[in-house]
Amino acid sequence: MNINISDLTAPYPPLVHRIEAEATVIGDQILKIDHFLNHRIEPAFIVDMGRELARRLSAFHPTLILTAEASGIAPGLVVAQALNVPLVYAKKYSPQVESPFISRLIPSPTKGGETKLVLAQRYVPAGARVVLVDDFLSNGRTAVALVEMAREAGAEVLAAGFIVEKRFKRGHEAVEALGIPVSTLAQVERLEGGKAILRQAEE
Repeated sequence: MNINISDLTAPYPPLVHRIEAEATVIGDQILKIDHFLNHRIEPAFIVDMGRELARRLSAFHPTLILTAEASGIAPGLVVAQALNVPLVYAKKYSPQVESPFISRLIPSPTKGGETKLVLAQRYVPAGARVVLVDDFLSNGRTAVALVEMAREAGAEVLAAGFIVEKRFKRGHEAVEALGIPVSTLAQVERLEGGKAILRQAEE
């Protein structure tokens, strides 16, 4: 498998520029770009970002894209369409699915309480070549849960791709510790002074 590791995390300038110009930053932890990514969605831009992520992930030759409800569905669908493979999303809201199923409880330090993710096992067949896709990588708890669930189903998880990564939350380390390469389009190094400080593309 010929993977260009530096390409996996190369900043995607159209996204970097929009975050720098338009993001709402609250304190040193909260970054809001929900006006174009995960509440109000701009179809042309999500397609551009999803296709770029798909290009980076194509070398892993996945047979299935896996994400979590709900904000992972839009980028996951674009990546799945570009790679011509199915998309499966773990249910988070009213997560009743047919048995047998696989589930995980994820603690949420920002919202309090726990979130339950549930997958019907038949939609993640043993031997599937899985790539995770989601909108944000923060502390990595959701991504780690998805990796565990896919592996419990007998699938092979090859990589994980995210639109935006909050590097200071160190979620990439949690995912990479499981042997999963991480691809991201924008890497937020820190939040300070009401601004997002992002890694820049190399000239």
